[in-house]
Amino acid sequence: MSYILVLYYSRTGAVKQMAQYVARGIESVTGMEARIRTVPPVSTTIEAIDPPVPESGAPYVTIDDLKNCSGLALGSPTRFGNMAAPLKYFIDQCGSLWLSGNLVNKPAVVFTSTSSMHGGQESTLLSMMMPLFHLGFILLGIPYTEPHLNTTLSGGTPYGASHTAGVGGKNPITDEEQQLCIALGKRLAEITSKLQE
Repeated sequence: MSYILVLYYSRTGAVKQMAQYVARGIESVTGMEARIRTVPPVSTTIEAIDPPVPESGAPYVTIDDLKNCSGLALGSPTRFGNMAAPLKYFIDQCGSLWLSGNLVNKPAVVFTSTSSMHGGQESTLLSMMMPLFHLGFILLGIPYTEPHLNTTLSGGTPYGASHTAGVGGKNPITDEEQQLCIALGKRLAEITSKLQE
């Protein structure tokens, strides 16, 4: 069975929840499986070592998870208008996949969470797209035919799903944000399925 890799990094849990909604959208398409993975945090202390398997939550991603996927959903919190360092660190390890062209023509989407409405949602999504373009992915967004994109008062962009978490990450994911995550995952799975025909 084909699987779509849902790869995320989350500190306060919002992006993790978004990943689960994106996965729900993926699995609403017949024949598609969502494989949820995360990345370990990075440390400025050289001696810091994380266990090879996280104590809870999604397993850590491997290069083979990415190499063998049929599509990719990439999620990150915003860090000064950019993706978080742990996710970027993993992507920086993908040189062999770039050289081999293994990821060329696979569809991909991006999603993010910020503490404020204008906290860099769109710039973060765009920053996440750049390495994916270099790796050869086909980038997808959310079209304005998706009704929740026109009515949301919090997260949601044509570049990908987003969430406004509020200061301290206390805002729950709204119904519209949930629906946009699901729609993004569903669109990714539908396009992935069509490309495999």
